[in-house]
Amino acid sequence: MTDPETTGARMADPDTSGVRQVDVLVVGAGPAGLATAARLAAAGAGRVEIVDRETRAGGAPRHCAHGGYGTLLHPLTGPAYARLLVTATRQAGATVRTGVTALDWAGPLALHTLGAEGPGTVTARAVVLATGARERPRAARLVPGTRPAGVYTTGELQQAVHLYGQRIGTRAVVVGAEDVSYAAADTVRAAGATVVAMLTDLPGPQTTPARAADSRLRHGTPLLTGTTVAELLGRGRLSGVRVRHRDGRTAVLPCDTVVFTGDFVPEHELARRGGLVLDPGTRGPAVDGALRTSRPGVFAVGSVLHAVESAATAVRDGAHAAGAVLDHLATTDHPVATGRLADTGRPSGADRADRADAVPLLVEPPLRWIAPNRVTPADRLPYVLRTATRLPRPVLRVTQNGRVLHRERLWTAALPNRTLRLPAGWTHRVDPGDGPVHVSVRP
Repeated sequence: MTDPETTGARMADPDTSGVRQVDVLVVGAGPAGLATAARLAAAGAGRVEIVDRETRAGGAPRHCAHGGYGTLLHPLTGPAYARLLVTATRQAGATVRTGVTALDWAGPLALHTLGAEGPGTVTARAVVLATGARERPRAARLVPGTRPAGVYTTGELQQAVHLYGQRIGTRAVVVGAEDVSYAAADTVRAAGATVVAMLTDLPGPQTTPARAADSRLRHGTPLLTGTTVAELLGRGRLSGVRVRHRDGRTAVLPCDTVVFTGDFVPEHELARRGGLVLDPGTRGPAVDGALRTSRPGVFAVGSVLHAVESAATAVRDGAHAAGAVLDHLATTDHPVATGRLADTGRPSGADRADRADAVPLLVEPPLRWIAPNRVTPADRLPYVLRTATRLPRPVLRVTQNGRVLHRERLWTAALPNRTLRLPAGWTHRVDPGDGPVHVSVRP
């Protein structure tokens, strides 16, 4: 018996012409893509297909062996959560094709692909980009020094330890102090190695106080703040990391492993090559509250929009976008294959993908970005945003042309690399003809 996660949840029927037609094509089989496909297939959206370049579906949770997934009543590890999503998608009737890379656009709603069966083209009535995000490696961070073995990103580390059972060394330095950094430190310990130190260029950790205290007190891991990596040392294998403190002092931390964490960027190559408008803050596709991009019929969900959020947020995005995709399908000329879409009761005129009432949603410093980053009066999806500096209990203000649309004081401190959430209950006050909407923060 073959493994359905290896061969694909349901293999597509062979098409000798090399061109395959589907109703909805989802690119990326992580939590966001799987949730979108499962919801669409269950709603009768016709033929829903997912393609993913990995050999197994499930996305990053597949190699996140720690807990924190699922719900409070039903907690799961990352791999168990990934299996649950893949099973639900398959049972809903969607096709999952793994080992297939989406290379480039073949038309407004068509993509060239390449898999084990060779090149092909998939045309669709709607395309959903769920391509995720990646951590910037050492080279992209312009860290000088030699090129020894023992240098990882968090994803590389977790795959090496949890998927392949590889040894990683005995003494590690973790670069970063956000949630993913502490998860990387846990993976280092699970591999039997010691975390020599964690370091960040910011004044403090960007995680919960409880997690930071646990790392410091229970595991005895020092956190060096205001510190950057100045150089990697060693020939063949890493022998140490030269660090530079904010006051200019340098020191060498002896180690044989270094893990660069955080500093995520969206996997926006397809969006860029397709000419989709990109948001300068998130560096992902610009979308409205229905997660529609600038191209009619193309949607984006998950970490390609805002790198990087929890799997639960990605699933929420996918389920939300599915409704907008159904609206789009209901307004196109061709009926869906199953003929059941008309029974969903979704409006066909007010939510067209090409409507022009979305206005830019902009943030002011020290806020870095917000997503979604266009707003219409009908939007209901909560917004996520990030700050560049620590702000104790700040006030968020939403304004348009001098009018205050919303004001809210946060009950906790705002930290860099930690998500802030803004409810969407104010969007009905937006005037599509009154210019951009601005989000600012005050102490």
